[in-house]
Amino acid sequence: MNSPLKIAVIGAGKLGARHAEVYAKLPGVTLVGVCDILESRAKEAALHHRTRAFTDYRDLLGQVDAASIAVPSHKHYEISKEFLEKNSHLLIEKPITTDLAHADELLMLAREKNLTIQVGHIERYNSAIRTIKNIIKVPRFIECHRLGSYDPRVADVGVTLDLMIHDIDIVLDLVRSPIKNVDAVGAFILSKTEDIANARIRFANNCVADLTASRVTQDTTRKIRIFQDDAYISLDYVTQEALIYKKENGRIDFKKIDIQKSDSLKEELADFIDCVRTGRQPLVSGAEGREALALALQISKQIREQSHPG
Repeated sequence: MNSPLKIAVIGAGKLGARHAEVYAKLPGVTLVGVCDILESRAKEAALHHRTRAFTDYRDLLGQVDAASIAVPSHKHYEISKEFLEKNSHLLIEKPITTDLAHADELLMLAREKNLTIQVGHIERYNSAIRTIKNIIKVPRFIECHRLGSYDPRVADVGVTLDLMIHDIDIVLDLVRSPIKNVDAVGAFILSKTEDIANARIRFANNCVADLTASRVTQDTTRKIRIFQDDAYISLDYVTQEALIYKKENGRIDFKKIDIQKSDSLKEELADFIDCVRTGRQPLVSGAEGREALALALQISKQIREQSHPG
């Protein structure tokens, strides 16, 4: 019988606290500690899940088999590198880093040490997207809307790296074709980074994806529409519901796609634990996280250059 995997969660904010909650319930896992620079936050999460609280992640280096990195994006590289150097497998929340060179360095280090890096693109584990992947053949046009209200906690990165990157990852996974060109526009409203972004991506196989992300919208929307030659599929990530529209007998008919709803985060972390145990590739590998980051940075750069020419 395999001994329990020793896990730590670095960052006990809203998302990190959820990681700790899931790990505490997963079989074959021992949650060794929860770390946050705010002692009160670390203690609260640790108390809930009967583990130890830390305020310095370095106290956990070399003490765990694996860790979830759920700190602000600009800290991903520094902390992840130290854990990899001490032979810990990592689940790094998206984006993998905020810099491509840093992402490449982490991936190289993980390869050298035969360690798993999984990137937290949670929508890949959404039961609705996993179900419709079996229906999608050759997408011709994809439309994504990811809209929500402003959260000052993530103002260190633009809406492209914060929200749109989820849809970037999904689109790259669905289309699987080289990118021909990208046209992006956006606006800076409440922060020093883009708060609204739109990108039109053309692929070598002639598929076109139109992505819109906003963090200055009152209502929350998380939707994707996929058009192919024989059907049109509409999916709502929030409700985990999907409809398929098809032309039959000269008219458009639709039906609800049968989806077994699940807890996406639980699926994601269970997959990570299994990858650490078996050595198989995760559903969202470090390389795929890097690919999504590259496109997100390209979009963000275009928006910045248009808004601040010269």
